[in-house]
Formats: sequence, structure tokens, C-alpha cells
Amino acid sequence: MRKVLTIFTCVLLAAFSASAQKISGVVKDEQGKGLEKTTVSLLRAKDSSVIKLSVTTKEGNYTVQAMNGNYLLSVSHVGYAPQYSKLFEVSGDVTVPTITMAKASGNLQGVTITAQKPMVEVKADKTILNVEGTINSVGSDALELLRKSPGVTLDKDDNVSLSGKNGVQVYIDGKPSPLSGADLTAFLKNLQSSQIEAIEIITNPSAKYDAAGNAGIINIRLKKNKAFGTNGSVNAGYAVGIYPKYNGGISLNNRGKKVNIFGNYNVNQSKNEMTFKLYREQLDTIFDQKNIFTSKNMSHGFKTGLDYTINSKNTLGVLVTGNISDNENNFSDDVNVTNSTTLISYKPTGILERVLKANNGTKATRNKLNFNVNYRFADTAGHELNVDADYGIYRTKSNQLQPNINFNPTQTSELNRNIYRFLGPSDINIYTLKADYEQNYKGGKLGLGFKTSFVNTDNNFKRKDVVSNTETLDVKRSNQFDYEENINAVYLNY
Repeated sequence: MRKVLTIFTCVLLAAFSASAQKISGVVKDEQGKGLEKTTVSLLRAKDSSVIKLSVTTKEGNYTVQAMNGNYLLSVSHVGYAPQYSKLFEVSGDVTVPTITMAKASGNLQGVTITAQKPMVEVKADKTILNVEGTINSVGSDALELLRKSPGVTLDKDDNVSLSGKNGVQVYIDGKPSPLSGADLTAFLKNLQSSQIEAIEIITNPSAKYDAAGNAGIINIRLKKNKAFGTNGSVNAGYAVGIYPKYNGGISLNNRGKKVNIFGNYNVNQSKNEMTFKLYREQLDTIFDQKNIFTSKNMSHGFKTGLDYTINSKNTLGVLVTGNISDNENNFSDDVNVTNSTTLISYKPTGILERVLKANNGTKATRNKLNFNVNYRFADTAGHELNVDADYGIYRTKSNQLQPNINFNPTQTSELNRNIYRFLGPSDINIYTLKADYEQNYKGGKLGLGFKTSFVNTDNNFKRKDVVSNTETLDVKRSNQFDYEENINAVYLNY
């Protein structure tokens, strides 16, 4: 079964890749030289919304992918006036005419010059998508930001891949998240862009990071207010697609000479719909499937902490972060619903034999809490030590009802049915202690550190057969899975 699912997933990814078209071009300066590290934004023509971001190479070349439609490009580079391409239609691969950028000019007399980060920064070891202070800072979530990020792609199930590779590790403020699959997707949807300072895309991680995954690391850096005194902000967003959705939040901060107390809270409510069609032929049978997937979500995110500055070199801090889904309060309602109809025909004749109805409903809650104590030492000579102790709590619960009912071709009578219920609670506790030290050494940077972690996982998967409203536990297909892990690691990096 796992092999079949793997092949099926590969076919879907291939189909998606085939339908996405390549848009390429080059950006040059006034002397005709390729302009490196220029941010290229693909915009939807009808509303100028950002679809995808890219960065030019040393020669000024860029490539982005998009589905069929009408688009334009926005090009920006620090010190140059922004430029826009003409509107173009994508129905196949497109080569955009060369875009030439001119240096920004103006009278500097009496003008205050302020520094502003570009939307996308390219450094030796990573690419940074700056969110704070840009158009992406409100009204979106972490998953949508990743969808726009250069080199990052998401499939139909919102699984993240980097540079065409799966197995991406997602970090939050430099700490790995143990979530994956649907749990990770739900967490990223709950994390609002107003909470995010920047997203770091690291395709070749150093030994400082955990040896997990094979595609690289995406580190999401959350905001921390640096202003002195008492201050705060409030944000709100509302959008309408097929269904309306809203988000809002508040952030408060009190920073003194020695003590900084901070906290924020965000709420997100959304309802989304996706239509998925699949036509496939297996031996002498044709399966023509249509799914309409509706998902509802209500979540709360928060962060609160305190930093104490011992002196100019030493800082001690505590931090509590969390994301809580309150769908459990409405657990009598289906949170995620899929209406699935499959027409099954005999291939040699093309005659419809039966219709499969598989309308399933899933109710789920996913809660995350993390407690952190941290210490930092840094001096002007380049010596830096960071110590973190963390305790993470992850609680998930799912309840899925899966009916499979076969009807005759006219859907007037039922042929047979199989109905199952899947229950999947999971409790994860993670304890970690890590230390990282860096200093300048012989013209380079020397780093060393260690990490120890303990993980306790309790999974209790139950499958039940449903017959005439009576549910019977299928012992052979149910499983109580308890897992304990202890990893100890050290690294040396230059």
C-alpha cells in the first residue's frame, strides 16, 4: 500500500510540474551588465498580488514558475529605481524581454537617508525573505509566505520542498519543529505573517544544525520588539475568496535598561475550499474522480517572555510560545470535509459500471507549547556563546469517518458499503539542551557546540468498523505505538 501511495504521489507531483510553466529573463544595469541579487516579483495581472519571488544570479538571470494566466514582473534592487515589465500571458514557457534598471537619482540636500532591507537578501550561506516592513507583513500566514519564497515549492497537499527536494526541516527561531505532514501544514497556517520577522532558506546547512532531512532548512524568525519604553501594535485582516476569513493580533512590549518584557497574541479564522480531479486507467478499469475538499480552522497563537541584561556581555531570558486550535469546542461539527465521487467504467466498452461515494469528515485539534530558558554571552572581540534549554509539548487528536459506498450507474440503489472510523491521538514531549560557541580564528570563524535531546512519543491509532451505527474495534489494524529517543551530538565547524 505504501508503494502504491508513493507512486501515486509522484504522479501527482509530475502532473503539477508539467502544468507549471517556466518564466525566465535577465535584469541588467545601464551599462548592459547583469545585475546580481535583484529581487524579481511575479505579480498576478488582475490585482498585482505577489505570486512568487526570485533572485537574479551573478549574470542577472532569473527563473520562476507559474500556472497559466496573465502576469507582470516587478523588479527591485537597492540603489536602483523599481521597474515593471509589460503584461504577458503564460500558456507555455515564456522569455521576458530584458529589463534595464537605472540608478535612483534625487537631490540629497535636506534629505534624511534611512536604510531599508531588500525583500530578498542573498548571503553566502542562505537566502533571507524579509517579512517585517514589507507588503507581506499583514494578511497572510507562514504557509503562503513559503509559497512565494524563492526556491520553495508546495504540492497539492502543501508539503514543502526546497530546490526540488523533499525532506525539508522547518525551524522556528533556530529550533527544529518535530511536526511534519498535515500537522506541520496546520501549524504554518496558524502562524500569521504579522508575527514573522524573516524567513531564512538554508540549502546547505552547516554542522551546527541537526543531521536530519536531505533538502535543507527553512528557519522562521519571529518578531521581537527592540524599542525602549512601553509600546505595542494592533493588526487585523479580512479577506473573501469562496468564503470569508479573518485574522487579528496584538503585540505589547516594555523594554528598560535591564529588563525587557514582551508578548503577543494572534487569532486566525478561515474556511477554504479546493477542487481536485483525477482521471486514471488501471488495467481494464477507468477511474474518473472528483473531490471537493472543505477545511475550517480556528486557532490562537501567542508568545510571551522576559530578557534580563546582566551586563553589556551577558543576557538571560525565558520564553513561552504556543499555538492552540480550539476546533475541539466544535468537535460535533466536521472541520475538514471531502465530498468524493468516482465514476468507475469498463475500459474496453467505456460503459459505466458503478459509482463510488467516499464523502469523509475529519475533526482535529493540534496544540503546541514550548518553554525556553536561554543565556547569551557576546563581546566586541567576536566571542559568542548561546545556551538554550527547551521543553516542548505537542498534542494532536484526529477523528475521521471514512464511508465507501458503491452505487449502480444511475445511483438509484446501493450495491455495497464499507465504513471505517480512524482515531489518532498523539502526545509528544521533547526535552533539549544545546550550546553553541563561536569566535574569530585565523581569518575565519570557528564554531563548536553540543546538543542533547530526549523525546517521548505516545501514539494510539484505532481503526473501527462501522456497521448500522455500531462501531467495532479492528484489533489487527489498530496500534499502540510508544517511542523514546535520546540523541547526543557534538560538532566542530570552521
